[in-house]
Amino acid sequence: MFKNDLIAVAQSPLSHWLTHLPQQLAHWEQQQQHGELHKWLRCVAQLPKLEPEHVELSDTVTVTNQGVSEGEQNRIRGLLQQLTPWRKGPFHLHGVDIDTEWRSDFKWQRVAPHIGDLTGQQVLDVGCGSGYHLWRMLESGAEQAWGVDPGQLFMAQFMAVRQFMPKALQQRAHWFPLGVEDLPELKAFDTVFSMGVLYHRRSPIDFLTQLKAQLRQGGQLVLETLVVEGDVNTVLVPGQTYAKMRNVWFIPSTAALLHWLERCGFKNARVVDENVTELSEQRATEWMTGQSLVDFLDPNDHSKSIEGYPAPRRAVIIANN
Repeated sequence: MFKNDLIAVAQSPLSHWLTHLPQQLAHWEQQQQHGELHKWLRCVAQLPKLEPEHVELSDTVTVTNQGVSEGEQNRIRGLLQQLTPWRKGPFHLHGVDIDTEWRSDFKWQRVAPHIGDLTGQQVLDVGCGSGYHLWRMLESGAEQAWGVDPGQLFMAQFMAVRQFMPKALQQRAHWFPLGVEDLPELKAFDTVFSMGVLYHRRSPIDFLTQLKAQLRQGGQLVLETLVVEGDVNTVLVPGQTYAKMRNVWFIPSTAALLHWLERCGFKNARVVDENVTELSEQRATEWMTGQSLVDFLDPNDHSKSIEGYPAPRRAVIIANN
């Protein structure tokens, strides 16, 4: 399943990753998988093989071929709908619009002006989801975009999108079913992205240290996460849920987060964006029909979560190794 991706690793500045990666992927394949994984992979395999005529790695990641028939479009739509929920996007694939729960292009518009020139870089996206941002990183000039995420549905979604891409782009975007804790200290990436992950980690300091271990000397970390207002000592530790999410552990203020980064050895950490998440950015759609942000907020006061905590506020922090 990952043969071509391993070849790409061997031909890249990450070749020392091969001391760990093949064994990890073999172990993953031997483990008990999600009960729906085989169905999802069959859906990907059944997608029609179409040559892309036009590709845009822009706000809506787009692949089109004017010769695609209505029947093929219906087939694509039916197969991709079996990969729901689609959370990160949007995508337009041969006439099929995938209106994802998150308008991930909004996040990228907040991040992109601050990351500098990615031309020629090896970049890593930790917790990459369906891989939407991997395509945006390639748009920004990255030589290779590598994603890791343990979510198996996300893997199938990434594979579905990638197989519609031109071969040259397929060879530059890669996805492995791993968490950051599975990565050795590669010390090789020019830029490491972590967007929407930190608050899900039981030990945020360990997580930041793991991210730092992937960067080359002088490389940059792009960290996007939930924050709260407050001073250097302010950290929200919610109860059983935060905005109906059960796996939220620590939400620091930006001042506290900058202090954490300094303690972990990062340099020049700075907040480049901070905003409250709007209902237009996260919402239910036909591609994600469950509850979304509006259901997670106090119906009488959208400045609070349903539990009474401050409503989701997100910040982008850039730091150097």
